[in-house]
Formats: sequence, structure tokens, C-alpha cells
Amino acid sequence: MRSISTATALAVLFGSAALSVVATGTASAATANITSPGGLVADEAVKRVFVGDTSAGTVTATDYSGNVLASVGGIGSVTGLTVSEDGATVYAAVQNTHEIVAIDAATLDVKTRYAIPTDTGPRHIAFSGGKVWFTYGDQWDGDLGSVDPTVDPAGGTDPVTMAQFPTEGTSIGIWGQALLDTDPLRPGVLAIGETGISTDSMAVVDVSSGTPALTAWYDGDYTLNNGIGDIDLVAGADRVLVNGHLLDAYADGKFSQSGTLPATGQQADVARSGQIAQVDGNKITTYRPSATKAIRTYTVGSYGTADLTWAPDSSRIFALVGTSNGKYSLKVLTDPDKNVPTLTVNAPSSATRAKKLTVTGKLSSTVALPAGVKLQVTRTDLESPKGKALPAVTVQSNGTYSFADTPPAGGTVTYKVTYAGDAGHAAVSASDKVSVSRAATGLSLNNNGKLYSYGADVKFTAHLGKTYKNRTVSIYADPFGADKPKKLVKTGKVNSSGNLTVTVDMTRDTAVSAVFAGDARYASKTVKVNAYAKVKISTAITKHYKTAKIGSTSYYWFHKNSAPIVTTTMTYYPNREERLDLQVYYEGHWYDSDSEYFGLGTNGKVAVNLGAPGQSGIKARIRAAYINGSSGDSVNSTTYSGWKYLYFSN
Repeated sequence: MRSISTATALAVLFGSAALSVVATGTASAATANITSPGGLVADEAVKRVFVGDTSAGTVTATDYSGNVLASVGGIGSVTGLTVSEDGATVYAAVQNTHEIVAIDAATLDVKTRYAIPTDTGPRHIAFSGGKVWFTYGDQWDGDLGSVDPTVDPAGGTDPVTMAQFPTEGTSIGIWGQALLDTDPLRPGVLAIGETGISTDSMAVVDVSSGTPALTAWYDGDYTLNNGIGDIDLVAGADRVLVNGHLLDAYADGKFSQSGTLPATGQQADVARSGQIAQVDGNKITTYRPSATKAIRTYTVGSYGTADLTWAPDSSRIFALVGTSNGKYSLKVLTDPDKNVPTLTVNAPSSATRAKKLTVTGKLSSTVALPAGVKLQVTRTDLESPKGKALPAVTVQSNGTYSFADTPPAGGTVTYKVTYAGDAGHAAVSASDKVSVSRAATGLSLNNNGKLYSYGADVKFTAHLGKTYKNRTVSIYADPFGADKPKKLVKTGKVNSSGNLTVTVDMTRDTAVSAVFAGDARYASKTVKVNAYAKVKISTAITKHYKTAKIGSTSYYWFHKNSAPIVTTTMTYYPNREERLDLQVYYEGHWYDSDSEYFGLGTNGKVAVNLGAPGQSGIKARIRAAYINGSSGDSVNSTTYSGWKYLYFSN
């Protein structure tokens, strides 16, 4: 277990952010109110994780999956947490009120508040040798204190003891509120790392007797660490891990550098098993003791990790990870002792159906794999959409593998290769796709380019050629104009002649398409035709005094001073206009006189006053027209009404 360093705490000031407690893997998510990290510790006895909140003054409890169970407020500006050796009590260092607060781990009830006689701390905290140890002080005058929870102050004895950092053999002691760390497998051993200044003084002390005795001391001179932001006791060895990557051994009262981890980290935590979890930028990487290669690497985001701690049974890691909005998530990282192998699958990009192809790949790992590893292979295609298991393949000693297969179906064929994992490796899978050829089939659709009257019921017939199993065709109608979307008219199996027929009501120019989705041996195909529809149009003449024929043609008769009214009725579409064409008869021929556009009302009608000519003997004719592209839209084909003939008399 470790506490957040002063440098980390200063870098994690979030305002009114909240902690989103989210579990990685199968755990569910929950939300707790927290503004800035104030300690993180896991408790084996109650199987809980405790998260401190400096700004809100709360301690929140979650289960090992990250689900929030409860929270207690009113603690104060908690800056560090630790758990008693029996797991029954959580202790919080509260800097603003200068207290150590004892909290019941099962109920979160506050049991005791211990006043610490200082105005600079307590800051960092640890439990070892039956006591709560804490650091306090300011730059140049740091020190170590303890709380003995077995002492009842009512008996007249103060459970708090100050100024306990050993001065004999250290000359000047520690300068600043030092970091603390313990090893549950070595009760009574306490690591102390000076922080707040660029030097790197550190110590290991034995507190098993109740009074700290110096085991090793280093008076910082920049030769080992050049500043300490994190310190951890290495389980099972007389070493400390500094700043997440520097290994310093101690013996005969002194420290010496004994190695580094492969990657340069910022902080770390060491499990009872000796495994190390290291923070390096947006990654958390685990290592076995003295290993030179990583076991597993988790990518946790690019906003920093404020704190992390192992579960006491080393089964998972709890990490307080920053998010884009200044909040922090408690992520639960499972299977930290299992290496994640790299698995590749390489299949040809294309292949011929019913012809043999070869798939190759490689399984590699930074932790040695067992000999003779077998991989499971699944082929997914149109014939086996849920996947078909193929014979297992054995990995060669160099990590490579290959297998041959004859794809029975065309289309996209996916080969998925899976390694089930073992005691030291997580399961991993990878896949690759092959475009397998399929034969072409014939598909046709009639009525392309034909023009129909408005509202005609037109039969469209799709004809499907040879296929394998699928004999289904879908026919769609897509009327011109954005207000009428494409719709499925019919889906069904073609008849014994290969035909499927639908009826389309032709009120617009319409794109009709037939779609064959394909099957395992024949490729999909789509054909489209455009059929055209006229508008519905008519004209009515009023203000005439009679109708009578001149020759064989029927005319509307008007007095020379009467103005004809021409009313056009046309299929309506937004902003549609009619065009009126007027011609005059002269010396045996009809001559164009005028053409003009008039907007339709929403009822599809428009009435136009032609005006009175003022003289007799005039023959004229008039018609209405919808002109595709010129009448305000292009959803129908150009349509003309019949001519209406006018005669003006005295």
C-alpha cells in the first residue's frame, strides 16, 4: 500500500469534479462524489476498497469489482488512508484539522478521532507493528509520529507520540512530510522517503518494538534517485522501489542502486506476491520480481493515474485514473499476473470458392509459452453465419502456425483463431477476412424508360437467373422528390419461371429497383429502371355565351368585349407552376401568341383572366402544360392538356 505524494496531490486539483467508480471487465459501474484523491487502500478482511476525498472530506467504500457500497462524510481534508493489520479499522490522515480518524471498515462509523499536536500535518500514513505511523512537518523540519490504538486516553496516557524519526545515525533526519510504505509479509518494517525537495533522503526503520530503530539510511546527495515522489518496499527482498522504476538495495545500514525496471515509471505499488504494478504515462504495467520483461500492460487513458494499489490477494489492481473532464475513475484491472500474448492471422485477401487456400500467423509472448500450444480455428461464412469449428492447429517452436482450408461458400469469409490461455497467459484471439469469389447471376427488370398516364397501375416484373439456394428478390420503388422516400414494395421468392411481379401506382417519375442479396455461390446483384408518369391536368373555360362548332371544331364563343377565364387543375406539388400556351389563327395557320407561367394554389388550381380583345372575328386556342424542370420541380414528366378553342364575335 502507498499514499499519494505531495507532488501528485498538487497536480490533481479538480474543482468540483466527481469520481466515477467503474470496474474493468465484468464489474458494474457506480458513481460516488469525490473531488480530489485523498488515499486509496484495499482491505482483505472485508473485501473492500476505500477511497479518500480531500476536498469533500469523505471516505468511500467499494467492493472488489468497483461498485460503490457506502460513503462517510465529515472526515475533513483526508490526505492518506491505511488499514489495521486485522482489517477492522481504516485510518485517515486529516491535514486541516490535524487528526487521525479511525473508521469502522464494515460500517464506516467514525470510532475515534486522535488529535495530532502539530499545525503541519499529518500528511502520509501507514500501519505497522500494531501502530498507526504518520509524517508531519514542513520543509526542513519533517518528522515521524505514531498512534497506539490500544491506548485508552481516558486512562491518562496519550496514544499519540511525536518526534520519533531516529536521529542517531541520520544526523539531520528528514526534511519534509515523508512518504511511508509497509510490507504485510514483514510486519514492523517501515520505508520512509523524503519529499518536497529535490534531494532523495530515505530510510528503512524497524518499528516492531514500538520505537523506530534505524535499519538503513541514505542522506540524499542526488547519486541514487534525484528526488523521491514514490517509495515502495519490495516484497521478499531488502530493497525499495523508488519513483516506480529505480531499485535500491539496503544492507549494513546503507543504500545502493541495484537495478531498474525496463520502463521508466512515475509511481508503483508492490503486491504481497512480489509483483510490481508500475504507472508509466497512460499505461499500467505489471512485472514479476526481478523480471526484465513486462507481464501485462493496461492502457488506462491519457489523463494520468493519481494512485494505485494491489488487492491483498494479488488478484487485481485498483487504479484511480483521470478522465477528460477532470474527474477520476476507479478502474479494476483483472488478471494482472497473466501475460497477454500477441496473435496474428494472415489470410489471402481474395480466393476462389471451392479452391484450397492457406492461412498463416504467429503467437508470441514476452513470457514463455508452453510447448505444443494448440489454437482453435473458426470459419464464418454465408453457409455458417454462426461459425464452424475447423481442426485445431499446433503452434511451432518459433511461434508460427499455418493451416489449409477449402471455403465452400463465397462472399466474405472470416477465419478466427483463438488461444484459450493458460495459467500464465490470458486468452487472445484474432481474425482475418477473405473475399471469396461467387458466380454472377442474371437479374432483369422491365418497363425501363416507359411513360405512363398519371395514376396508372403498372406491373413491374423482375426475372432472376440461376442461383444456388436463395431465390428471393426484393423490389423497391423510389418516387422522384424528397418528400416520398424509397420503400420496399415486395420481397418474395420468384416463381418457377424465375419471375416476381409487383404493381406500382405511377403518380411520379419513379426509379424501380430489384435486389438479389446473393447466396453462398452466387454474388448479389441490383438492377434499376426509370419509369415516367405524367401529371393529371385539365382546363375549364368560363364567361362564354355559347359553344358551337366552326367546321368540325367545337369553340367557346365570346363577345368581343368579354374576357375568358381559364381555370387549370393540376396535380399539386410545392411551388409547382402551370404554363399557359396561347395561339392565334391567321390565314390558315396557328401562330404562337404568348406563353406564361402561373403558380398553382395548394388545391392544385389557378384561374387566369385572358382579357377581352375588343374586336370580333378572332380565333384563338389555349392549353395548360407542366414542363419538367421549368414548372418548379422535376418529379413528373412533361404533360400537356388538350387545346381549348375560343372565338370572339360581335
